Amino acid sequence: MRWLCHIGSTSPETGTSARRDHGLFEVMIKARTAKFQIGQIVRHRIFSFRGVIFDIDPEFNNTEEWWLSIPEDVRPHKDQPFYHLLAENSDSEYVAYVSEQNLLPDDSGEPIRHSQVSEIFVKDKSGGYRPRNPSLN
Repeated sequence: MRWLCHIGSTSPETGTSARRDHGLFEVMIKARTAKFQIGQIVRHRIFSFRGVIFDIDPEFNNTEEWWLSIPEDVRPHKDQPFYHLLAENSDSEYVAYVSEQNLLPDDSGEPIRHSQVSEIFVKDKSGGYRPRNPSLN
């Protein structure tokens, strides 16, 4: 998965792009490639939980309060993809928000038991998960 963003402005009067010093004013943000994809099962590299990815942010997109609640010595960098997971551990099911640096592929072959999986995904013939409504992604 790849994100490429262009930021610019358009004049409401003329419908033309803003210019600065006779050049097009445009800022290009670095393209990012996500290591994992929607529907992929992953596990946390430190903590004992796993889950299926249902959404991806190209970089950190949560509250500063959430960010600061992570102990500084294990706090991940903000400038990397962050993944929304339907997560589970041996005791419970929940939604997790995890940085790319803290995820590994889960090759156990075990299905995800999270109660919301069937609302978002269908299982394909290989046992993987495909979005139920691909147009939402």
